[in-house]
Amino acid sequence: MNPEIRWKQRFSNFKTAFLQFKEFIEKENLNKMEIQGLIQCFEYNFELAWKTMKDYLAEEGLNVFTPRETIKTAFQIQLITDGHTWIDALEKRNLMSHTYDEEKAKEVEYLIRNKYYQITKELFNKLGELV
Repeated sequence: MNPEIRWKQRFSNFKTAFLQFKEFIEKENLNKMEIQGLIQCFEYNFELAWKTMKDYLAEEGLNVFTPRETIKTAFQIQLITDGHTWIDALEKRNLMSHTYDEEKAKEVEYLIRNKYYQITKELFNKLGELV
């Protein structure tokens, strides 16, 4: 498939997921089930975000294969501005698999609301300008 078309199709899916993510972020005082939903929504957004970056980079002639490689390259070409937070989000995915622990779930919710949503939103806006 043409790389230009591929990244734009992936962005379309990312846009749908991001708008759902935004709804979760705008809602305050989530109950336990809603926190689980927020975490899953973030995980889905994160996957779509890095894969959309990967496809965009391919269209630019930059072939990357792993999430870490994609994040580093996206940072180098200034597609994203906070590479450290992206890497942190990548590493925290392991923590997210333990959200049955209420304390861990609260910690993850805090990170999503105060760090990860912002970087996801920034990427969403930047890619939206490029479509």
